[in-house]
Amino acid sequence: MSEQLPINPALKVIEHIDIYHTEKWWKAVAITEGFGKKTISVYLWTKKDDKWKRKQKLNVKNKGEWLELKEAIEKLIPKL
Repeated sequence: MSEQLPINPALKVIEHIDIYHTEKWWKAVAITEGFGKKTISVYLWTKKDDKWKRKQKLNVKNKGEWLELKEAIEKLIPKL
């Protein structure tokens, strides 16, 4: 889909990858730039009254933060 991500217009979307996009739900990972910094974010939106509303957002601001998240997730994955 060529629809623009429904994020804050103060953020410049550098690139994004849709994880899934249905009529009601949209999940994507995006690298954005704003306020002089780049961030990778995982977004989840739901469509209500014909408008996308953000339900969740997870920011990763640097490699160290990503490695901490990755390590914790990898420890929990076997318990799924």
